[in-house]
Amino acid sequence: MTALAAALAIAVAAPLAVAGNAGADAPARTAAQPAGDIVDTAIAAGNFKTLVAAVQAAGLADTLKGPGPFTVFAPTDAAFAALPAGTVENLLKPENRDQLVAILTYHVVPGRVTAAQAATLDSAKTVQGGELDIDAANGGVTIDGANVVTADIAASNGVIHVVDKVLLPN
Repeated sequence: MTALAAALAIAVAAPLAVAGNAGADAPARTAAQPAGDIVDTAIAAGNFKTLVAAVQAAGLADTLKGPGPFTVFAPTDAAFAALPAGTVENLLKPENRDQLVAILTYHVVPGRVTAAQAATLDSAKTVQGGELDIDAANGGVTIDGANVVTADIAASNGVIHVVDKVLLPN
């Protein structure tokens, strides 16, 4: 096991090189531009409204505004909209908070993992405790079958990689 893989096993989720269409779902910020924390960066991008609402409903906003560092595989609003009807609304109910927390923390890997680093891994341990499968074959990168559409969005406390579907723990 490499040192990075070991660090991920004790740390927190992160996509890679551009895979697929980065058009309408891609945030405007790039890695070279100054950034706020993970939450503020997601809010500023404008296409993570559902993710931000879920993070707030789960009580995770303060954590993701903390020092980190974190790597977040961030599903877009379109990714959440692709879930079966009523799924998001159901998850946002207070009685389903534990399930929402489990899903959201499955999208987070401890540490700052860049696309180049992630492309060398087969998997990464999430904050939730599960393992994300990483596949950097065929000219793109997938995380648990989700395409990374934009990688290496810098935040002051980590990095965001945009994915085209919501990742669900087993």
